[in-house]
Amino acid sequence: MPVARARQDLFDALAGQRGVPEGGLTELARAAGWPVPDTLQAVVLASPAEAPQLAAALGHALIGSIDGDTCLFVPDPATQTKARLEAALKGRMAAVGHVVPATEAASSLRWARYLLSLGPSRVGPETRPAFVDDHLSALLLLQDESLADALTSRWLGPLDELTPRQSERLEVTLLAWLEGGGAPEAAKLLHVHPQTVRYRLRQIEKLFGPALRDPRTRFELEMALRSRRLMAHVRSYRARAGRRARAVASTIRPLGMAREARVNGL
Repeated sequence: MPVARARQDLFDALAGQRGVPEGGLTELARAAGWPVPDTLQAVVLASPAEAPQLAAALGHALIGSIDGDTCLFVPDPATQTKARLEAALKGRMAAVGHVVPATEAASSLRWARYLLSLGPSRVGPETRPAFVDDHLSALLLLQDESLADALTSRWLGPLDELTPRQSERLEVTLLAWLEGGGAPEAAKLLHVHPQTVRYRLRQIEKLFGPALRDPRTRFELEMALRSRRLMAHVRSYRARAGRRARAVASTIRPLGMAREARVNGL
């Protein structure tokens, strides 16, 4: 079997894209010339450019592709520090998965791909890779959008009767209070006077009642508030991406029609 094919087969097996019999992974690794390490982490690239050079720089990572994404499995993550990964990937859109046992490589790859899908589309010299480890709580909240919506509906219903401006003001105040633990701390986070926070908290207490004194309720309220803000960010990003895609398509289509007209002598 050609080495290139063996490497893609090994990548597919680690990524959970193909089943292998017992002992099959060892055979694939031998054919690919890539010993499977005890632990690894995934790196997903928005562009395949210079992937071989990156793979060599990152401990001879295993290159593969899945649904059009160029991906790397980086072996021995202990030697690939965050600083080293950032230096190698600086200036390009990339996401780095969490460190996992090799048998769980598909999980590292899955979350790196998802994180990359949420990232900005503009690339510049100062662009830095995104790390799953830096966004664990956000990814956990976003793993099921339907449940995230159910959570916000369950706990943030009292805010629905307010105007958008009122709701936003009370949401940020409530989140700052939950994060800070008190009105003075919330005021510092919001850069407003503590008395302003206390006034808003009285409004919030009227809406939510004595449930605010329950630790479990406060925990779920914070989750709901964070979920709502994360989902708003994701939906806004997707909307912008959709508009950009339509703009590109509308530009390409007339050019294509013009070329066709020239070919047809029109």
